[in-house]
Amino acid sequence: MILMRSCRGVAGWAAVFILTFGVTSWAEEMFYREVPKDGQLYVFAQMREFAAWQSSGKLSVAVTRPGYGPNGETVVFDSHEAVNAYNFKHDKPGEVFAEETSKATKDAPSVKVGGTIFTDFTYSDEPRILDSDGNTVNPSAFDVSRAYINLSGNISHLVSFRITPDIRRLSTNTRNLGPSESVTSSQEGSLTVRLKYTYGQVNLDGFLTKGSWGRIGLQTTPFIDFYEGIYRYRFQGTTVTDREGFLSPADFGVSIHYNVRNDYGDVHVGVYNGETFVRSDPNDQKAVQIRGTLRPLPRSDAFKGMRLTAFYDADRYVTGGPRDRFVGLASFEHKYANAGLEYFGAKDQPSATVQAVKARGYSLWATPKVGRGVEGFLRYDNVKPNTDVSARKKRAIAGVAYWFPVLKDKGPLSAALLADYERVNYDALPAGTLVSPLVALGKATEKRFSVHCLFNF
Repeated sequence: MILMRSCRGVAGWAAVFILTFGVTSWAEEMFYREVPKDGQLYVFAQMREFAAWQSSGKLSVAVTRPGYGPNGETVVFDSHEAVNAYNFKHDKPGEVFAEETSKATKDAPSVKVGGTIFTDFTYSDEPRILDSDGNTVNPSAFDVSRAYINLSGNISHLVSFRITPDIRRLSTNTRNLGPSESVTSSQEGSLTVRLKYTYGQVNLDGFLTKGSWGRIGLQTTPFIDFYEGIYRYRFQGTTVTDREGFLSPADFGVSIHYNVRNDYGDVHVGVYNGETFVRSDPNDQKAVQIRGTLRPLPRSDAFKGMRLTAFYDADRYVTGGPRDRFVGLASFEHKYANAGLEYFGAKDQPSATVQAVKARGYSLWATPKVGRGVEGFLRYDNVKPNTDVSARKKRAIAGVAYWFPVLKDKGPLSAALLADYERVNYDALPAGTLVSPLVALGKATEKRFSVHCLFNF
């Protein structure tokens, strides 16, 4: 009997609670007030805002519309819900607000397609070659040196992806062949397709700073992709560490990127196979790569484009065979000129049974901007494949570029023409000298004139 009374009591209180909560919620949802005051009309759709306004005379959120009232008075709303409630009552059309559209589309999937084309004409002044009839000629050719198809999109506001096939000319690598060995292919010289980037990304904006993310798959490595965002002349040729084979712009792995608050810089760290995007991993060794960038004066109009960057790649060919790289970069971006100074050091020991070779070098470039899209282009590379000897490989480039005007609000559009002259000198080495397996010396001087074109969309 006592138990039954207790149950009835609990049921009664539950009914009172449900009834009270339901009525309160219904009243909150159905609440609407129009209050004229001081020549203005205040409209409320939230009971709590109305109560707070009565006591303080202030609104936490206010949407003000001059002349919107029935008699031309200013109307102050406590929310966008109040605007639409007022519109309904006064026979005005309903409205959709930007934040509501944003909420509705925030998790909507999207796919974007873009592309990049590098095409050129090159005339070689030196060295001259023999044609099929044995005539000495200066080689020249039109070419498409690289083309990317960029497919990217969002699965949700948290998850995105990118797939980039890379179209390039097939060329047999004979670097490690003996003097009597050769490789032939029926596709030699053909334009072929391979994957450059294929990764999934988790956007960490909601957990860390804006622009922070994590990636897995075939992706950009920390240094090259970052650097090419400053050095815009990738279509003329890659940066020195990429061109000489010390670093790769892409590899298989996992990485995380973090933007420092207030635009003071960023950090990108990852673990990769270390074999670049053109080869699978042949062993158990992995590369750990980290880049840190400092922007010392992000609020300075004159010096906010100055950045200091350090990069380190700790890798091994095999156990006990280091493949290490260090890069220091000072870069500067300004409306009148961009410039960069890159210094690198490398240590290569392909096998524990051979001697390690240390290499180092630097690259200096500048792009003074004349105006109306015209820029100068100057670059000098100096590479020492063995730090124990003085022999070097030296590259000098000078040119003039024109950047076409593009629609600035239509994504990463760019188009440019560059006419340049490039000279490469190779010092001779003493017989039997070990050098980095990535850089050849003792070759003939190269002199070439080129016109390069960039199309990015």
